[in-house]
Amino acid sequence: MSYIKAGQDANGQEIKLHYTDQGKGAPVVLIHGWPQSHEAWTYQLGELPKHGLRVVAYTRRGFGNSSKPFEGYDYDTLADDLKAVLDTLDLQNVTLVGFSMGGGEVARYMSRHGGARVAKVVFVSAVTPYLLKTDNNPDGVDKSVFDDIQKNIAKDRFDFLQTFGKQFYGEGPLSNPVSKGVLDWSFGMASLGSHQATVACGHAFAETDFRRDLEGISVPALVIHGEDDKTVPIKNSGDRMNQHLKHATYITYDGAPHGLFITEKDKLNRDLIDFATSGTVRSGENS
Repeated sequence: MSYIKAGQDANGQEIKLHYTDQGKGAPVVLIHGWPQSHEAWTYQLGELPKHGLRVVAYTRRGFGNSSKPFEGYDYDTLADDLKAVLDTLDLQNVTLVGFSMGGGEVARYMSRHGGARVAKVVFVSAVTPYLLKTDNNPDGVDKSVFDDIQKNIAKDRFDFLQTFGKQFYGEGPLSNPVSKGVLDWSFGMASLGSHQATVACGHAFAETDFRRDLEGISVPALVIHGEDDKTVPIKNSGDRMNQHLKHATYITYDGAPHGLFITEKDKLNRDLIDFATSGTVRSGENS
């Protein structure tokens, strides 16, 4: 397995990020969501390199086969980890793609590191601009929702992950968009994360305000969100992005759940390829 060094933990041990690097051409960097690993991008890793793209995907600290330090799950540190990936591989003119929690890393990297090496950004089912409902963010999600998540993780993280996985893909009594195999695969990925990373990242994506980060982004931007996303509801996220990223192209996927990298893989692949190779997509069109 291939690893990138991203500093040290509090005990002086190296932090290593597991990654894959496939294809040749214009670089695309994929940042996964919570609480999975870069393996979640399996259908993108299998398709995008066929279209003249070099695709890099890495696993966030605390998850998958990456190092699992006790600390370092704030977005400043996670953005620094992303910088280590781009710098180590010496990637230039990158299309940076963040899914769910990964959208926060895109936003914070662009502000904290001045958008170095990045030519375009994509936010897929992202937690941006700011999920938590507060006095100055009345359109956010009530704190009780996130409190329940933390309570259920503390009670039985593995039961929580199985229940969460079903919502993630829109599973329900009358809806079965993915197979049991996909649910088992996703649970296996999520269960590899450390308990501390799962808890700390849950706080980070819920409580971090990315509004100012977004307002400084000037490169071409694409926002993609599923209209039936119950995990990161579109009204609290995707629909609010144009308030802070006014020049972005916004595409909604009709009836799509949160985990659209699986359920809408062909649409997503097409939109990512189009945007990465030409900078244009089906502007504002519902899919």
